[in-house]
Amino acid sequence: MPPDDASLIPSETATDRAPKPPHTYLRQYELVEKVKAYHTDADEHALNAGYVYAVAKHGHQKRASGDPYFSHPVAVAGLLADMKLDEDTIIAGLLHDTVEDTDASLEDIRDLFGGDVAGLVNGVTKLGEIEYNSLASKQAENFQKFILATIGDIRVLLVKLADRLHNMRTLHFIKKPEKRARIAYETMDLYAPLARRIGLYNIASEMEDIAFSEINPQARRAIVEEIERISEEGANTLALIEHDLYALLESVDVKGRIKSRRKQPYSIWRKLERKSISFQQVFDIFAFRIIIENKEDCYKVLGAAHQQWQCIEERFRDFISVPKPNGYQSLHTTVRAAGNRVVELQIRDENMHQTAENGVAAHWEYKDSVYGYNRESAIKAGLDAEKELQTFADLLDHSEDPDEFLEHAKLEMYRDHVFCFTPKGRLIIIAQGAMPLDFAYAVHTAIGDTFRGVKINNVNRSRDTELQNGDIVEIIHGKKAAPVGGWENLAITAKARSAQQRLARARKRQDMIILGKKILDNAFRSEGIDPVSVNLTDLVEKANYKTLDDLYEVIGRKDQKTSSLIKLAFPGLKFSEPNLQNKITLNDENAPRLIAGRDLTLGVSLHMANCCYPLPGDRIIGVHVPEEGLIVHCINCAELAREEIAQEDWVDLLWTDLANKVGLAVGRIHLKAHNKKGVLAKLCQAVTDANASITRVETGAREEEFIDLYFDIEVEDVKRLTQILASMRSLAIVDKAERSIEARE
Repeated sequence: MPPDDASLIPSETATDRAPKPPHTYLRQYELVEKVKAYHTDADEHALNAGYVYAVAKHGHQKRASGDPYFSHPVAVAGLLADMKLDEDTIIAGLLHDTVEDTDASLEDIRDLFGGDVAGLVNGVTKLGEIEYNSLASKQAENFQKFILATIGDIRVLLVKLADRLHNMRTLHFIKKPEKRARIAYETMDLYAPLARRIGLYNIASEMEDIAFSEINPQARRAIVEEIERISEEGANTLALIEHDLYALLESVDVKGRIKSRRKQPYSIWRKLERKSISFQQVFDIFAFRIIIENKEDCYKVLGAAHQQWQCIEERFRDFISVPKPNGYQSLHTTVRAAGNRVVELQIRDENMHQTAENGVAAHWEYKDSVYGYNRESAIKAGLDAEKELQTFADLLDHSEDPDEFLEHAKLEMYRDHVFCFTPKGRLIIIAQGAMPLDFAYAVHTAIGDTFRGVKINNVNRSRDTELQNGDIVEIIHGKKAAPVGGWENLAITAKARSAQQRLARARKRQDMIILGKKILDNAFRSEGIDPVSVNLTDLVEKANYKTLDDLYEVIGRKDQKTSSLIKLAFPGLKFSEPNLQNKITLNDENAPRLIAGRDLTLGVSLHMANCCYPLPGDRIIGVHVPEEGLIVHCINCAELAREEIAQEDWVDLLWTDLANKVGLAVGRIHLKAHNKKGVLAKLCQAVTDANASITRVETGAREEEFIDLYFDIEVEDVKRLTQILASMRSLAIVDKAERSIEARE
């Protein structure tokens, strides 16, 4: 079972989650002694000064519990000391609310405690609250700030998580249910997943459990009661299994210790939801952690366990040879032990256990006479927390706005993983359910940006193939970066989706610039003005745009009328009557070309209308639509007659030479055929004999003698469709065959 489930269940039950009387808090000397116990060279004077400063500044402020307010920062400092962090982080925990809630300033803190402490306090303070309320964009902006501050110094995140954990422990003192719910949801959605990303499973699990008890107390209570019932019934069996495990260690001459654990109520709930299974099908409610001295003995113990008990094959995972992205290492196996009891065994060495229990906090130690975070030690243990957080920094680069960033960040935080390989054997850990485009971006952004296709296990596969553990994935890529058609359905990871959105935005801007230039030039020519003679630099300045491309883009997006621009350039000009004689051919090398692909999309700013689906050879009109560009219709499309479209929004278009030569588009034909057995098969065969492909078949009205059928057929142009219609009319079973340009459902 994944390590996010591996945490001890709190001793309290659901019914224990009731307001408690104000609790005691660490005294000044107790906090100092706690830090000195693991950091003998810690600056006692600075720790004492931080404690006194927090107490003095928070003065007579009270918490909802009735405790003095300073008990909160003292508790936060205590939690940070439990993680064995450096003294600057402990002091920042003591002072993290002083700038926001008292008259203290960052300058005061910098003068008294130094730049590192001031930087940490500033990083936590400026975040404000990431609130779940109607101001969704504000929440997203704050989360951006959170990530930026965290990337700058991971200790900011540790202080914030300790702050949130203590606030959750005292959540029941808040009187307003809606505020408790808001805090619970934001903890469940943002803080707990971030804690998991850096390996702090115990903190994440405790926050989730408290949030779960607030959000769905009935479900939690039911799960706790069921766990208690099963525990009581199986107490003797579980004790026997623990005895057998110690005997097993002795039999293979391995020293170790065994810890039992019960699965967290929220973890059980999440599994029941995700897998749609019953409580009885959750095999890892009970687990035993076997913690031994070295990695080699882990496999020795595993072999002995499998010899003694029957293992459940699909429940074995080796997270030692292939660690989780956040550094978690352990062997997981599920066996039928004494009394036919199904239990999970988690086998790991002491170093793995420390990382599993404390994540990034397990790697604060002395190095070169300095006590602090040892990233080299963390990386060696398989946990690179800074790299994990850098993932979010990459999302910031790709996201257009805070809302988009928050959406991608949440997507990034909620994925299990599969393990795949490049052809050269490089291991790529990627989200479960990922597809080749996701893999390409996991290898390198440039590979993803130029993605064209994929081979999986040396076989050409579809771009929507879901990757499986052990797949060898070879990405086929081109030379130019471009968004992949239909990428929305070809990527699930935040990195791939945000990067594709970035490429799509860039492509759309370029398309809009090209389109805007064509439209503006066409507008000038309609007034008898040579576009070359226009002082465009002066026009850009008069229209208050920064660059000519910016001007072209807003024209392409239909945010700027060409008539007003012409008035700016030529104030005294008398406008002529609108006409459609100046046709636009978008045939520039980089322009979207009027060729209908299989997805019937011509780039970002040029789209085939889904009512008439024009074919090369048709007389076509483009309707200029805000933010979309040009929607291409046949000149005789019924939709054009129904819609009241201003004539200035019509753009007369020509097909490019390339479209006429190599384009593939979809035309629709309407057949009225004799209603006889096998008629559909005969008609399909006739289309095949005409060397064409059917993409869609629909049935219409059915009479006793006749049936209406609609075929969508891939053709090069109108001439080819006409030929197919002629061959269909020659069939005895066909009463009528004609092209249909009616709107399609």
